[in-house]
Amino acid sequence: MKKKIVLSLISLSILLISCDDLLNVIPGSDLTDSGFWKSETDLKTACNRMYQQLSSGSHDTRGDDQFGRSGTNNVSNSQRTLQDADENDWKDPYDRIFIANNIIEKAAGADVAESVRNRYIGEAMFFRAWYHFDLVKKYGDVPLVTKVFEGGDDPELKMPRTSREEVIQQCYSDLDFAAAHLPTRAEWTTTDEFDRRRATRSSALGLIVRIALYEGTFQKYHTGKAYNTHGGDSKAHLKKAIDAFELLKKEGHELFTTGGTERAYQDMFGEEDQTKNKEIIFAKAYGPNGTTGTGSSNTSYTNDSEGNYAISRKMIDLYLYADGLPIEKTALRVEEESSHNNIVGLESDCATPLAGGKGARDPRLKLSIWLYNDPQNNDDIYGWGLVGKGDYRPLNTMQALGYHLRKRFFRKCYGPSADYTDVQLIRYGEMLISYAEALYEYNGSITDAQLDETVNALRARVGFDKKLTNTFVTTNQLDMLTEIRRERTVELMAENLRYNDLIRWKTAETELPKAILGAHYSPTEVPDFGAEYAARLTSVDGKSQGETVMTGIAIQKDIYVFELPSRRTFHPERDYLYPIPPYEIVHSDGNVIQNPEWDK
Repeated sequence: MKKKIVLSLISLSILLISCDDLLNVIPGSDLTDSGFWKSETDLKTACNRMYQQLSSGSHDTRGDDQFGRSGTNNVSNSQRTLQDADENDWKDPYDRIFIANNIIEKAAGADVAESVRNRYIGEAMFFRAWYHFDLVKKYGDVPLVTKVFEGGDDPELKMPRTSREEVIQQCYSDLDFAAAHLPTRAEWTTTDEFDRRRATRSSALGLIVRIALYEGTFQKYHTGKAYNTHGGDSKAHLKKAIDAFELLKKEGHELFTTGGTERAYQDMFGEEDQTKNKEIIFAKAYGPNGTTGTGSSNTSYTNDSEGNYAISRKMIDLYLYADGLPIEKTALRVEEESSHNNIVGLESDCATPLAGGKGARDPRLKLSIWLYNDPQNNDDIYGWGLVGKGDYRPLNTMQALGYHLRKRFFRKCYGPSADYTDVQLIRYGEMLISYAEALYEYNGSITDAQLDETVNALRARVGFDKKLTNTFVTTNQLDMLTEIRRERTVELMAENLRYNDLIRWKTAETELPKAILGAHYSPTEVPDFGAEYAARLTSVDGKSQGETVMTGIAIQKDIYVFELPSRRTFHPERDYLYPIPPYEIVHSDGNVIQNPEWDK
């Protein structure tokens, strides 16, 4: 860790007032130990900093689901070196952990009711767990920091790494405290633009589900010396996830279904009122509407979805067909696509179904990406960009050349006084599919009733009437775990969980070395596609530029190739963990040691 994470109380207070005029803080003359940490307002003000620092994430291109226009991702393709280690990946979480620790220690002296004190300590513990988990996902063993350092010479600044199991157990302890002392969803009914996004009991339980599923599966599949889990019990973690969800179920959350099967899956990301949208468990607040500042604008996500990032063909091919079968089993696959829209079973006009039901898919696909001649081009809420800017066009060379996200895309995000939509970071849909996965991983089986509660409830929301059942899996020679993982991938597509799923499942070594493919090219829909781009399209035998990029039943002609497999690799003995920035090792006097293989 760095000495720079050691902040005085005064410097912390300066940070509090510099971040935004949206945060209510006490006058600068009162920013002293004797004048602060006295009231509920002081505790709330201190905690506001943690919410302001919270990142909502943009488009995570470390996996195989999204890619960027500006170039390849060197985490995804394993082209980074030790010198590429991002210091901020290590430093920023520790900066935030320090702020949480400062609040936990100083709140003890506030002259407030115990329930009030514990509520804000619970918020700080929620964030301390959030950032320790972020570090464990990237680095494995990391120094566990639960105190405020006494100064730049504090010997604990040079502490060695703590086992990931001990760090995760501390996360559970913090979140158990938070769950016991934070208000419930039902109790916290404020409509204030920021207060409505404060952590609740549900937020703490939801984070336990996420952490416990991650650790349970990581420890189950990573058994080699390089990723020693120091005696962690995978089944104990999976049981923790199951138990946390059983408690979460009692908090009154439910899937957002307002608007019916044609609207709910889109509308849930725009409906911010938690009394109407009970799917929200934890979100990053933006607003109030019409304001400016670092805490109010979420415009960049829609801008980036339009121009800078796209979804890969691989993700498209993961969606089931209307018969409930995957691409390798279905009779509904379109053998030779002639339009961008064939992937959802429509002709180029975006209205006429293909003959024989060919191409018809899980409705979530149509609700997640833009189509040619899309009827929502000029929609007031979801329309493609500014009015008069033009309709969506596939393979526009001024944009990323894949499938563009409709999901979480809001025209209303444009403009200086727009409605900047909050970003959901934990939602009930994730919890349902996480519960299904935890049950299967723990028991080695899952009942049809449990599938109805989880997987099939998600399908019913969008009107996908093909249920996943044990009989369906057996009859069609499917694998239940594969289908649960598929359901998770499509339900949560582009919600920035895919990379971490590949890591915990230990499938990154298989999936990430494959080519990254973009969208289908149709000459009538993309008449001005340049020769340099056309040279990167796939041939009838699944090749591009002399390399095989598509195999088996998924081969399709005229798919744009963003990155060839020869440019992609994955080192299983190294790449499941990040490299620790060399500076951190030096500063610890060598007590912190580098992750396996990164120093070779």
